[in-house]
Amino acid sequence: MATDMEHRVLRGLNFCIVDEADSILIDESRTPLIISGGAQTSASQYTVADRFCKTLKKEKDYSIDVKEKTVHLTEDGQSKAERMFGIQNLYDPEYADLVHRIHNALKANFIMARDVDYLVDAEGEVQIIDPFTGRVLPGREWSDGLHQAVQAKENVKIKQETVTMATITYQNFFRLYNKLAGMTGTAKTEEEEFRKIYNMRVVCIPTNRPIQRIDALDYVYAHKGPKLAALIKEVKERHETGQPILIGTVSVESSEEISALLTEAGLPHEMLNAKNHAREAEIISHAGEKGSITLATNMAGRGTDIKINDEVRALGGLCVFGTERHESRRIDNQLRGRSGRQGDPGFSRFYVSFDDTLLVRFAADSIRNYIEKNFGDEALEAKMITNVITSAQKKIEGQNFDTRKSLLEYDDVLAKQRQIVYDKRDRIIEGKNIDDIMDDIFKTTGEFLAKKGIPADSNDELISGEQLVKVVEPRFLPSGTIKPNLYDDAPVDDIAPDLAIIIRERFEQLLKEWDVEDADKDNIKRSVVLHCIDQNWTKHIDSMARLREAIFLRSYANVNPLQDYVNEGYAMFRECLEMASVDAVLNLVNIRPQRRVAVEPQPEQPAPESIPAEEKKVE
Repeated sequence: MATDMEHRVLRGLNFCIVDEADSILIDESRTPLIISGGAQTSASQYTVADRFCKTLKKEKDYSIDVKEKTVHLTEDGQSKAERMFGIQNLYDPEYADLVHRIHNALKANFIMARDVDYLVDAEGEVQIIDPFTGRVLPGREWSDGLHQAVQAKENVKIKQETVTMATITYQNFFRLYNKLAGMTGTAKTEEEEFRKIYNMRVVCIPTNRPIQRIDALDYVYAHKGPKLAALIKEVKERHETGQPILIGTVSVESSEEISALLTEAGLPHEMLNAKNHAREAEIISHAGEKGSITLATNMAGRGTDIKINDEVRALGGLCVFGTERHESRRIDNQLRGRSGRQGDPGFSRFYVSFDDTLLVRFAADSIRNYIEKNFGDEALEAKMITNVITSAQKKIEGQNFDTRKSLLEYDDVLAKQRQIVYDKRDRIIEGKNIDDIMDDIFKTTGEFLAKKGIPADSNDELISGEQLVKVVEPRFLPSGTIKPNLYDDAPVDDIAPDLAIIIRERFEQLLKEWDVEDADKDNIKRSVVLHCIDQNWTKHIDSMARLREAIFLRSYANVNPLQDYVNEGYAMFRECLEMASVDAVLNLVNIRPQRRVAVEPQPEQPAPESIPAEEKKVE
């Protein structure tokens, strides 16, 4: 986005080392990196969509796919929307923006959960919670109007939606580096993705000292209530011996629920979640002390090592409990890995119930019914159930891999276009002489205008002189420059070079009249061309996002949506480059730069004497 070399902040992408590589290259890569700016839709439109969604009834008006985490209007819901907004057909192309806002409002109300996916801080700001580390992501917002939909749901101040100025996926950004390396404690389960996407091999380095931690089998319950009661009971027993305990939860909501149960049981504890992560290092530094109980949301990449002393080692080291299994095996491993470091003793166990999100989405009801019937409120400790959970995690990991792979395949189309645009910008910014670029711009404009001179009902694609005059004059050339009879029934290939030369000559003549220094003339040309490229590129990114949003529907017609996206995307990109050239020429032949006149500073006027308060009168 820089307009000159001085504003460039990134040097050549030669070598990159990524810490917590799995978190950055795998977890975060499901959402692209976006630079946004400017405003788009007014806040009231999100409020209207939100109010509509709050009137809907589950199953009747909308349906939720728990496994895919998606929500859609039913036919009844569609009819309700058409009545509320007074339209004939909701899915008519002219109402695409309305449909987009309704889908965002549905997702915000029925998929996104407060204190799980986001929290609302004291200032009334919606803050995103990182699902993998449990930390707040300050300054980050969901794109494409989803953040505004959540703000409308929570009835806080709605920020205006921004326009995407630049976008790239994590995968394509890191693949720009000539060499890429990274480190993390938990990458082996994602080895295939590292190899396929980044061409990186995963090498396991043996631990410094043998692991002595005991990783017990999960305790599995039919329902959540007995699970939490059993967890609190075991925490109390271990706490009485003085063994330090770390309890890992998957969300802020869950951590607050367990905190209330610990308080009720008279167990003093520290809580670490997205609401108080400012004290993170301090809380973690005391987590290994005798008798301490620490409740934390997602211990992934917490960084601070939990140290224990000899007294705690004698008590069995740090005890880690997980309140439910995470979507990813890596996050479970990271929680376990807080204990038993550098050969220390330790213990870990997960408490699982069939009310947990993971098992609601992927486990069969028959297993829950079997446990409920045969074990009641008692725990089942069986390798078979652990395998069911691992299988569910593998399914989600596979789904997430497919999501990231699909995102990458679609971004690869945009990546090639991005490279062309950025190379063009580089040539303009770095080149001392931009005459070659100017030649291309005038040539493209000549071809564009010549094509516009063909009547819509023409079969032989020959130019009409009268139509060409209407297109070119007076926007590009003064009235009377073109004689229509000279251009009648001429092919585009003959006329385009002529038009390019005439408009270029007109520009060169105007250039001499510009009342600025020669060096400034070059800078003006550069800035005009860059501005037009950027403006059209921004519009193109938005159009491609809209195309991608709807393209998957083509699969119902036995068409490959990705192939259609490639074909239509390139047609749109050619049009984007063409319009950037035409806009640049139109601006260049119509601007009249003036040199700045230095204004002499005026002498300071004495400040008026202040009037005492009692003398001020209102007439």
